[in-house]
This record gives sequence, C-alpha cells and structure tokens, in this order.
Amino acid sequence: MRSAIRLLVVLSLLLSFSYLSALPLAAQDDPEPATPAEEAESAEDPAEEQVAPAPPREHGDGPYPQLILRGVTLIDGTGSPPIGPVDVVIENNRISQIKVVGYPGIDPDPERRPKLEDGGREIDLSGHYVLPGFVDMHGHFGTTHQGTPAEYVLKLWMGHGVTTIRDPGCGVGIDFCIEHREKSLKNEITAPRIHAYVTFGQGRDEPFTTPEQARDWIDEMADKGADGFKFFGYRPDIMAAAIDQIKKRGLRSACHHAQLQVARVNVLDTARWGLTTMEHWYGLPEAMFTDRTVQDYPLDYNYQNEQHRFGQAGRLWAQAADRGSDTWNATLDELLELDFTLVPTLTIYEASRDLMRVRRDEWHDLYTLPSLWDFFRPSRKAHGSYWFEWSTEDEVAWKANYRKWMDFLVDYKNRGGRIATGSDSGFIYKVYGFGFIRELELLREAGFHPLEVIRAASLKGAEALGRAEDIGSVEPGKLADLVVVDQNPLANLKVLYGTGAIKLDAENVPRRVGGVKYTIKDGIVFDAKALLSDVRDIVSKAKEESGRPTLVQPGLPEDVPNLEADAEP
Repeated sequence: MRSAIRLLVVLSLLLSFSYLSALPLAAQDDPEPATPAEEAESAEDPAEEQVAPAPPREHGDGPYPQLILRGVTLIDGTGSPPIGPVDVVIENNRISQIKVVGYPGIDPDPERRPKLEDGGREIDLSGHYVLPGFVDMHGHFGTTHQGTPAEYVLKLWMGHGVTTIRDPGCGVGIDFCIEHREKSLKNEITAPRIHAYVTFGQGRDEPFTTPEQARDWIDEMADKGADGFKFFGYRPDIMAAAIDQIKKRGLRSACHHAQLQVARVNVLDTARWGLTTMEHWYGLPEAMFTDRTVQDYPLDYNYQNEQHRFGQAGRLWAQAADRGSDTWNATLDELLELDFTLVPTLTIYEASRDLMRVRRDEWHDLYTLPSLWDFFRPSRKAHGSYWFEWSTEDEVAWKANYRKWMDFLVDYKNRGGRIATGSDSGFIYKVYGFGFIRELELLREAGFHPLEVIRAASLKGAEALGRAEDIGSVEPGKLADLVVVDQNPLANLKVLYGTGAIKLDAENVPRRVGGVKYTIKDGIVFDAKALLSDVRDIVSKAKEESGRPTLVQPGLPEDVPNLEADAEP
C-alpha cells in the first residue's frame, strides 16, 4: 500500500511539474503582466489601428536662407542669465550668429545689427523672449484607449514649444513611431523630433527565458531602427544582458522600476549595469531601504487593484532613508559617479495629492477630447483611473511623498546630477503640452531656480538623448529649435501654457497674457496659437459627434460614460 501511495505521489509531482513547465513565464518574468497599463503602452496592433496618423504639414513658414529674430531677450538654456537685446541669425535650419545689438531701453544702433540678405526674412521681436525648444523625455503618443489622433497630440506639444520628444515604449507600435520620426525629420508633418524607445519584449509571443534571447531581440529591434529601449524590470540576468547589448549597440535605455520586479532589481542595480535613465521614481526609495528589503505592503494588497498600487506608492518615500543620512548620500554619490539621469515626471502623479484641482484644470474644457476624458474617469479597468475611493488620507500621504522626492531631486541637481523633464501625459488627467509646462512649475516648487528649470527642460534632456551637439541650447552651430514668448517665463512659468496667464490690466480688467507665440523647429516658424486653434477645432468636432458638448464631472447625474472606453483593453 505504501509503495502504491509513493507511486501516486511521484506521478502527481511529475504531472504537476510538466504542467507548470508548459505555462508561460509571464507571471514571473513579464514586468507588468496583463495590466491595462502596459497593454496600453506596449500594444502591438498595427499603427494604423492604434491612432490616426498625422496629416501632411499645413503650417509653418521656412526654412529661409536667412532668418533674423530682432531685438529679443535670450534665455539660452545653459543656465546663463538672460541677455538682450540680441539678434539671432538663422541660416536654413541652424543658428549661425547671436549678436548683442544694444542696451535695454535704448534703440539699437542699426549699424551694429546683422544685415538681412536677399531672400531672407526678419521678425521684429522687441520685448519678446527666446528660449531653446523644449524636450519632453516621457511623451507617449497614446493609443485607441485614449482616442487621441496623432495630430491632436503633436500639435499640443508643438503649441507649447516642445520640439523634441522621447516616446518611452512606443505603445502605438514601433513601426508607427519610426514612420512619424522620419516624417518629422523631413518636416513632412507638424511634429517634434521623435526618439522611439521600444518596450522590452514588445511583439514577442513568449517571455525571455535566457540572456541570449534578450540580446538577439535587442539586435533585432536596433536593426529595425529603435533609438532605445524601455524596461519595467525583468529577471536580473536577462535584464543585465539586455542593457549590456544596448550599450554595445550605442543606444540608450530607460526603466520604470515596477513594483512587481523592484524587490530584486532597483535603480542602483540597473544604473550599475549601464541603464541611461530612470522614469518616475520607483526603484529609488527601494534602493535606500535600511530596515527592510520590500515595501511595507498591507496584507490585502493586490497590485492589479490600481487603488492599492497607487495608494501605497504614495507611502513609499516615507520608508526610505532620511535626507542627509549616510544611505541617502551614498545613493546620490553613486548615481552621480555613474552619470545617471533622473526623469521624475512629477506632473503625472499630481492628481494623487490634489485630485479635485487637477480634474478641474481650466484647459480641459477646450483641449480635452471626450474620449480622453472617458479614459481619465474612475475605472477599475483603465490605467491611471484609480479613483475608487480616493481620500484625504491618500492625498496627505502623497503630499509628504512629493516633498521627500523633491528633496532628493534638489540634492542631486545641486551636486551636479542630470535631471530632465518628462510629462507622461495622456494619463491621470494630464493633457499633452499642458502637462509638460506643469512639470516645469513643479520643478520650481521643488526648489529649482527658473533658469535651472529651463535648463532641465532643454539642455539636460538633449544630453540624456545624446543630442546636445545639435539641440538643447541656443548657440551658434546648433539646430534652430526655439521658443518665442512675449512675456518673461522666468518671472511666471504660467505664461508658457497654451491658455496663458491671468493679469489685471490698468483698467482693472483681467486679461490673458502669454502663451507661446512661435515654435521654431529646423528654422521653420510655426504660429503656436494657430496650432492650438486647430486642436480646439478637433475637440469641438469630437464633442459635436459624441453629442456631449461639455465634460461632465464623474459621478454627477449628467455623467454619461463612453462604455467602449471602459471595456477591457
């Protein structure tokens, strides 16, 4: 009898082992298994089924053999203070000369000014400010779940002075990203420069099980034209091999250190392997744990429940080492030594600390598509819509989370570390362009000087992309990617919003001032306000077609959700 029992046990174990061996390893090795978040970010449907492609460019004048911006105050993006009046001379698509032409309050001497050549154009911009084109290091195109056509997204970026974006994941499909990257390079469409980063494993039916598979896949995507790669974590030996192969190919990498993998791969691990940038802040507090090795999760925590996921994320920094401690300083020093870049995307989690304000941001009425509004509304299925029962306690925790997070950023910046700006718009009530400018305001809140904010939004992003020789600052020899605004953005970053800033005039009437006037890319002058007008028309038409002229706040009697947006992706 005992022999028979032993035989049955052995057979049972063998069958179980055989069954488990046949199962996909996604639950173990896929960084974000089966969640709407990564299905949205790494969907592999054909690009034309994801979003409507951008139409041919119908805006923008130039480039000219010579273009002179006359009499501007220059903020060059290097951290240098403003200077003006200067004339900025552009030849075709590059800056050729920057010349001081006088003193504030005195008309420039015409004899000191660069001469306009035949076929050239000059624009009198006295009283205006010129900045380098902005770099959004975390800019997703979106997917059909948001219902955002490429034209909508790209014009919102360009209308806010964003002339370069990095799409970390190419959720619209790598072919779509590369197609639009090439069209943008040729200026066939109205679009920023695009850097296409592929999500690790995108398009594979099976997970990686060996380092060799990872290396081969990196080579395949690199040959296809990927500019870099985005991770969410992975089995350490496989992820280390992938990052090593990326370095060998001369490409760059990013990682959102997701909670499902961060217990065995945190920021210090990936930075040591050669990761280029970290996204958000996940993995950084975990690298500074001193009295634990895993986050203090409640025992009923379920990562697939996004209120659990984001509610507890807002309590994570409190579990890390204190500012100024040996662990804090050692982490700063090592990341500095590794020349590591932080892309904090402070803006994308702002609703976690003040949901009502972010949900009512004034631009939603004119610039948020009904389909995007539906995607934002509370839902157990749509990523980033984790407002099941968001409480004062959650917001208080997130406010404390932000303070410590911001303290680390300031310390890193002050020691010479590179911090670049990213928005991650298209999620959590953040609209493209507007979310990017809000990131600048949040860096200012953290303690950055406005000149440091502009540098983070331009030169530091260019450095992180390996493009500082061409973009990121206003200097002779660089590409003519510029932002022109008629107000001083250092005094008030709000003047960079497409909705402008409110200012009381001499007659005691509130007026709107600012908004980017011109976005110049490759020497082509785009009327930023005309681009935003196009976006308003897109939104107005979508509202008319949907039969919903206003965006009703969720849960009110008039709230009519788009059921398709709530469907499982």
